[in-house]
Amino acid sequence: MQRERPFIPLMWPFTRSTPSSREPEPQVQPQSLGLVADVVRALPDPVIVVEGNGNVLLANDHAKTVLESDPQGLHISASIRAPALLEAVTAVMAGEDPLVVEYELRVPMQRSFHAHVSPLGKNEGAVIVLRDLTREQQIERMRADFVANASHELRTPLASLSGFIETIQGAAKNDEKAQVRFLGLMRSQADRMKRLIDDLLSLSRIEMNEHVRPSAEVDLTQVAGHVRDTLSGMAQEFACELKVASDGPLPVLGNRDELVQVLQNLVENALKYGSSGKRVDVECRRQGGFAEVTVRDHGPGIAAEHIPRLTERFYRVNVQESRSRGGTGLGLAIVKHIVNRHRGRLVIASEIGKGSEFVIRLPLKT
Repeated sequence: MQRERPFIPLMWPFTRSTPSSREPEPQVQPQSLGLVADVVRALPDPVIVVEGNGNVLLANDHAKTVLESDPQGLHISASIRAPALLEAVTAVMAGEDPLVVEYELRVPMQRSFHAHVSPLGKNEGAVIVLRDLTREQQIERMRADFVANASHELRTPLASLSGFIETIQGAAKNDEKAQVRFLGLMRSQADRMKRLIDDLLSLSRIEMNEHVRPSAEVDLTQVAGHVRDTLSGMAQEFACELKVASDGPLPVLGNRDELVQVLQNLVENALKYGSSGKRVDVECRRQGGFAEVTVRDHGPGIAAEHIPRLTERFYRVNVQESRSRGGTGLGLAIVKHIVNRHRGRLVIASEIGKGSEFVIRLPLKT
């Protein structure tokens, strides 16, 4: 809050004691409702108009997008579960001046908002104007995380490059064979740095937009087929059979490129670390109101103690094996954040000696 104000006890929905002689509070007049609705729809920010009884009278499309639902006709507390904002609405409708509050929502995604609450007429209700602060805060976190992660993870390949350069300039100055070998190693370290920077930038972009749910229609079955075709050459290199099975189209609301990246990361991991089982299966199916895609390998499996940490940045079950196979330790972190953005779930199951199973579950488009 910007200023202190007396505490007003809340009784939902927004009941408060009034003198018996007081006339009922007037509501928004019908003749003015059309004009108010036109103004609310035209505003560029999310706007919600609340009646004196606490029910939402109007909400523009921006507000519906932010709330991921249509709050009209419902009590404001059913759409926004933020005590600070609800208290501000109650106070303004009780006669206080306009108030400004900042609050957070944690479901379905953590988001931060700035809300300006003003009275509507005389005891007729309130107008809430929202401003989403999530992107600004995520940009700041992205900058800090990128600097911290890049400085930590780039130190090793940079040290290797420096050592190889010193060797070529010194002991191997006149050794052509050694120079060729060291230059090959330097190229490998440079490629590793490029992959690392690309994945860090990709993860940062995804995190920055994680609170915004994609709205395009994407067929997960078609995405799975595309990934199979793209990685068929890699499967041949590992002498591993890559199969996709489906019971039909799986339409979801999503970003196609990001969903391709999810399945590509999961299938690449299955081929890199589970190809000893000689088969990787991708299964697409409907499960209730959800689309499920399962990527299953038949390799050595993962010990149970590692599973809860697999989606952490830079967490590796075997550091040396991961680096030798070109891994950056960011692939599953990217998968997790993309799935979160699509309001889905990632489920991981594995057993030593029996392979691993990664399941993404997204709401079907209705």
